[in-house]
Amino acid sequence: MQVSVESTSALERRMTIGVPAERIETEVNKRLQQTASRAKIPGFRPGKVPMSVIRQRYEASARQEVLGDLIQATYYEAVASEKLNPAGAPAVEPKTFEKGKDLEYVATFEVFPEIQVAGFEGIEVERLQAEVTEADVDKMLDTLRKQNTRYEAVEREAAIDDQVTIDFVGKIDGEAFAGGSAEGVNLVLGSGRMIPGFEDGLVGAGAGEERVITPTFPEDYQNLDLAGKTAEFTVTVKSVAEAKLPELNEEFFALFGVQEGGVDAFRAEVRQNMERELRQAIKSKVKNQVMEGLIQTNAIEVPKALISNEVDRLRVQAVQQFGGNVKPEQLPAELFEEQAKRRVALGLVVAEVVRQKELKADENRVRELIEDMASAYQEPEQVVAWYYQNSEQMNEVRSVVLEEQVVDTVLQQAKVTDTSVSYEEAVKPAEAPQAG
Repeated sequence: MQVSVESTSALERRMTIGVPAERIETEVNKRLQQTASRAKIPGFRPGKVPMSVIRQRYEASARQEVLGDLIQATYYEAVASEKLNPAGAPAVEPKTFEKGKDLEYVATFEVFPEIQVAGFEGIEVERLQAEVTEADVDKMLDTLRKQNTRYEAVEREAAIDDQVTIDFVGKIDGEAFAGGSAEGVNLVLGSGRMIPGFEDGLVGAGAGEERVITPTFPEDYQNLDLAGKTAEFTVTVKSVAEAKLPELNEEFFALFGVQEGGVDAFRAEVRQNMERELRQAIKSKVKNQVMEGLIQTNAIEVPKALISNEVDRLRVQAVQQFGGNVKPEQLPAELFEEQAKRRVALGLVVAEVVRQKELKADENRVRELIEDMASAYQEPEQVVAWYYQNSEQMNEVRSVVLEEQVVDTVLQQAKVTDTSVSYEEAVKPAEAPQAG
């Protein structure tokens, strides 16, 4: 077998492979002999059909099968002999394909980039330091109460933070417009749910009152047909209700699974959840900075085949997340290409760190992570057991732990600055890094 390899770009390889005619004919004859042993042809006993008849009937199809099998087999043989690492399926183009002649074909494919990860000492990481204070717990209790607000009807004029139930009809230049009318809408005044001026126009209105308000759609409104235009809304207030925050009592605690121990037990449960969230937030922000640093200090060219595969995965995720009747392949690839390129590059770099540093998932850390996740449930032992009974879930956890170990490896050499912040600042979502 003759093999020659040409580098047509940093990652693309054009490999020409020649297969001797003798090997082809040997395989064709072997295939025909197998066919002869089982062929059923009228006038001949099974296994006694003359080879000339077998060749006449089956040689063309046998030759096509052999050529297909040989192309596949010799491609992998050539890749192994040349010590290449393809990043996707090859595009195969036959050059000679005639009986009695050597088979020659060209396989074009991309290879994985050669990576030597370095530059850890140039990565800068800000590691946040924070703790949960009693004031933070108090604020969280207020938030939980507001999230469970109930509204009770009142016989007075509406004020900010009240909920009004309304019917409304909107018009622009005397004409109704799509989406401008509705009935039975519950609206909390001051929530900012409606366009500026709409909610303010209902302050002071009472049940049964009709008001005409004329707010203007913002210039950057998502519906360009309405952007910057002034509308006239005729609004009928059906009822006014004021907010009633739940008391910190046994009934409220039970909503969160705390059945006994009163307010002290509830505060302890809330604090535990906040501390878990804080740990995860700090860990996540450090990880994001490390990963961004790895990409910035180890720029690599990414195989197009891997980007294409990742685009397909992102398309499927988008359809699953947002629903609709669209099929994944109908979503434009360019919407996902930059994100896909970044994810593939990061995956390759992280995998190389794992390889270079010979990292393996620490099973003690795997156990700790599972137990930490399980502590958020009422029956943590059952959750732990469930993980250990599901190999797919365990592999996902091991992948997370392995990434954490990559982060720890980088932090040993990176420039780390510890910064003390409040709980709220620590758990605030970080800005997503720019793709590219």
